[in-house]
Amino acid sequence: MFQRRIHRPSARPLGRLAAALLLVSWPALASGQQPAAAAKPATRPAAIRATKITTVEGITEYRLPNGLQVLLIPDQSKPTTTVNITYFVGSRHEAYGETGMAHLLEHLLFKGSKGHPKVGDEMTQHGADFNGTTWYDRTNYFEIVSATPQNLLWALDLEADRMVNSFVAGRDLESEMTVVRNEFELGENDPAGVLEERVFSTAYLWHNYGKSTIGARSDIENVPIPRLQAFYRKYYQPDNAMLVVAGKFDPLRTLALIEQKFGRIPRPTRSEANRIYNTYTLDPAQDGERSVTLRRVGDVQVMIAGYHVPAGSDADFPAISVLTEAIGSAPGGRLYKALVDTKLAARVSASSYQLREPSLLLARMTVRQEDSLGPARDAFLKAMDEVVTTPLSEEEVERAKGTLLKNIELSLTQTDGVGIALSEWASRGDWRLIFINRDRIRQVTAADVQRVARTYIKPDNRTLGTFYPTAKPDRVEIPPLPDVAALVKGYKGDTTMVLGEAFDPSPANIDQRTTRTKLASGMQLALLPKETRGRTVNAVIQLHFGTEANLNGRANAAGLAGRMLMRGTTTRTRQEIKDEFDRLKTRVSVNGGPEGADVVLETTRDNLPAALRLVGEVLRQPRWEPQEWETLKRERLAALEEQRSEPIAQAQITYARALQPYGAGHPRYVPTLEERIAEIRAATLDDSRRFYAEFYGVGNGELAVVGDFDPKEVTEVATAIFGDWKSPAGYARIRDQFKDVPGGVTALETPDKANAILFAGSNLPVADTTADYPSLAIADYIFGGSAFDSRLMLRIRQKEGLSYGVGSSLDISSQEPASQLMVYAISAPENTEKVEAAVREELDRAVRDGFTPEEISKAKSGYLQQRQLGRADDGSLAGQLADGLFLGRAMAWDGQLEQELGAVTKAQVDAAFRKYVLPSKLTVVKAGDFAKGKAAPANP
Repeated sequence: MFQRRIHRPSARPLGRLAAALLLVSWPALASGQQPAAAAKPATRPAAIRATKITTVEGITEYRLPNGLQVLLIPDQSKPTTTVNITYFVGSRHEAYGETGMAHLLEHLLFKGSKGHPKVGDEMTQHGADFNGTTWYDRTNYFEIVSATPQNLLWALDLEADRMVNSFVAGRDLESEMTVVRNEFELGENDPAGVLEERVFSTAYLWHNYGKSTIGARSDIENVPIPRLQAFYRKYYQPDNAMLVVAGKFDPLRTLALIEQKFGRIPRPTRSEANRIYNTYTLDPAQDGERSVTLRRVGDVQVMIAGYHVPAGSDADFPAISVLTEAIGSAPGGRLYKALVDTKLAARVSASSYQLREPSLLLARMTVRQEDSLGPARDAFLKAMDEVVTTPLSEEEVERAKGTLLKNIELSLTQTDGVGIALSEWASRGDWRLIFINRDRIRQVTAADVQRVARTYIKPDNRTLGTFYPTAKPDRVEIPPLPDVAALVKGYKGDTTMVLGEAFDPSPANIDQRTTRTKLASGMQLALLPKETRGRTVNAVIQLHFGTEANLNGRANAAGLAGRMLMRGTTTRTRQEIKDEFDRLKTRVSVNGGPEGADVVLETTRDNLPAALRLVGEVLRQPRWEPQEWETLKRERLAALEEQRSEPIAQAQITYARALQPYGAGHPRYVPTLEERIAEIRAATLDDSRRFYAEFYGVGNGELAVVGDFDPKEVTEVATAIFGDWKSPAGYARIRDQFKDVPGGVTALETPDKANAILFAGSNLPVADTTADYPSLAIADYIFGGSAFDSRLMLRIRQKEGLSYGVGSSLDISSQEPASQLMVYAISAPENTEKVEAAVREELDRAVRDGFTPEEISKAKSGYLQQRQLGRADDGSLAGQLADGLFLGRAMAWDGQLEQELGAVTKAQVDAAFRKYVLPSKLTVVKAGDFAKGKAAPANP
């Protein structure tokens, strides 16, 4: 449900979004039960009245008589099914006084319907990965579940019932309004995000794209429930919706089930107030430069330039996408070379909003507070103007196209992702635009890019600076909406995607299919070949080196050394490395720290050997370019300085320092923000180069590969890269340390920040090998770990409406009894004391009264299914296999753990929570503008 203002919508469940937002280190999800056998194929049921419209690249479209659009995307290679329903209504459709109403309504649909009064309970019972998101042109709801007939039946029945039978009740609006207002306040903490809102609202005079999806605070607080109910009845109807089912399912049986569940909903009468009109409010051509200034507390300077561009379905938009990539990419983009390479700015980027109607191309730069904005502003605008006067070269255009097409082609291999992404493309006019956009990008030429640059990158079409009177305004007339129906008529697309096998993600089958070997250097290999959609393959490399003694005082040099690895090798520049990975259609990340380095990559079968060799070059032949070193330091300083006034960053550092036992100099020591900034300023290139020479190599290491590949070929490549590469310093694992912290409360003032954060927790003398661990894991899932209906969520968000994001996590050690239970919550500063009190009351209640049998039963079912979903993703599975090699565990260990999880009793769960979670030892850290909050009247 998290929707960041005017930024691109997220499609992740609330729990994981909150975890990412709070920078929390969550343990990797493992896996769960085997899916039930799929139903046997059947002949087409005679009762089906759906009309087949078309089939493009494995996606088949049907229409029900009531107008519901249905897309089926069968894929037997993953044991999951995605159900995604899209309503073609978003903030663009809101009337005066209704801003944010589409998003607020999305929240209320999780409050229940006639047939599903407790949506959160059901999500937990089915172990669903779920969310709802709202954007300018659409709202969507999805569930990703294990591929069983029961789960599919439940998801379809839920969405059919929510379409017309949701409560949308006044009592729910009272509590949920404050939750959404808290989400609004969260966005108010980000000056760069607020500045982007201001650019949009200034660039648009009349169109609703000028209004943030989150809405105005006053509308959120005051919208009457009858207006929400009318909005719901008008837009949440079958003739304004698209249903997508993607993954493992029987198409004919599923189509019949959709007809049964959705076909009985009547098509509404579209007349009078119930008629849905096309948008007819359009902005005129901009007639001069516009400016907007934002003054708030912050630590870096930000500048954004916005240019009006056509609708996302317009023939010009693919060239605009290529232009945007060429402007904003690093390190070869125009802005990067003009601003970052010259040390005028710390960061740059560019993005173009591909929407149903004309939108904006945005260019951004971040300048450190100690640097002058004037020269950076001049260089920034000059670089944008030179896109017109100095056209992009063929090399720049082809490089940008390579990056865009790589991401498109890899994304199309992920059925669940495609099933959700189709919400965006359908909202732009038709779902087939996902393929037409790809085809058009392939055909973009340097001349096309130059033409759109000349057309749209003009000072009079820009929102940024001061207005200058001009005798002859150079106005831009945006083309009308394309005829999308004519555009997609008869479209066939590429050949059908190569399909994968039906893979059983049970621990026993994974162990049976996995080959484990060891190289002469000590590196261990886990290889799991299987047929995948699009012949994709995922790999994880982990290197471990050093000891507690010889790593002392080296953490800063180690961290910067790891960040330098992708910035050039002895034979390639940073740009050439990026270009080669793009050519190989490989997504890769390389990171390093004081205890080791890791690589995560995704590519295709044909490109895997070359991609691994390039990774080997990156790891073994770093360039140590002085200019890249200075650029890295400026980037790191800007990122750290930006956190000085941020509540989340300040609270997290203070919380970690209170609970982690490591002293200064230790490789796991948590420095203050000022200490970290001082370390970066004092760091030298020689320090990091020396660390690399002394430590890098295989002290201990793992390579795990999952997907479509040749094990013999991968073993040969791994042997060539890692077979004789040993760390000069050797390796001895640093043991996790338990610290018995007495507890306490710390409050940090962060002025002019509308949202506050609270962390609360304690250290636990537990490991995942402790007999009580399965019971403690289930207890945490009930208390705060469940994404929607944990006790903390039900009390603090659902009942009292104090927080948009609240929950807990159990950070468990796999070696020593040194773990941590942590609670997090965001809220308005004036509500933080209420949140803290509620957390303490729920903790006391759980310790005193324990948990109910019903809670434990639901938690076991949901938690086990979440673990199974974790194994269904090849990238996640590769990481689990690599971790298993490090720990000396096969997947059978997970299977045994899941048996223990399924067998825990109420008595064991209650006893484990009481034994380890001691309310008297709770450490609480909170950060916010509490002085301002005390002066204002508290809101419920």
